[in-house]
Amino acid sequence: MRKLIGMMVALMGVSACAETAVEINLSAQRAYLIENGAVVASSPIASGRPSRPTPSGRFRVIEKDLNHRSSIYGRIVDRNGRTLVGNATSRTRVPRGARFVAAPMRYFLRFHGPSGMHAGYLPGYPASHGCVRLPEEYAALFYQRVRIGSPVRVVGRAS
Repeated sequence: MRKLIGMMVALMGVSACAETAVEINLSAQRAYLIENGAVVASSPIASGRPSRPTPSGRFRVIEKDLNHRSSIYGRIVDRNGRTLVGNATSRTRVPRGARFVAAPMRYFLRFHGPSGMHAGYLPGYPASHGCVRLPEEYAALFYQRVRIGSPVRVVGRAS
């Protein structure tokens, strides 16, 4: 899939200097990579759940981190790496001999406070704590093409 996306971008003649933007449609659960006013990629997403919604509005990318890890969410593992608690937070009590492992958020693009876009699991409905999860191959493409300062527009409402 990654090769296909790379070929698609190359065939479209999109340059690395293109005016790049992101539009996230919470109603459609899709993210669009826009270069020079044209959509060059469209990805399914999993946005924030109703209790932790993804903020809507106009933002700019303020941070890029290839191997970002959550400072809040993760899991508790024993000394052999076996998961004891799969949906832990940094405040979850850690049993003796175990440790908290922060959740990976590869290809992280922060656009507002704690919210950003990153590779992650897509169950088919809004399920995150406010971030926008994309399939790994699309997260990599967005990360490659989007620059710090690129505009991000979040529209619609997750159901």
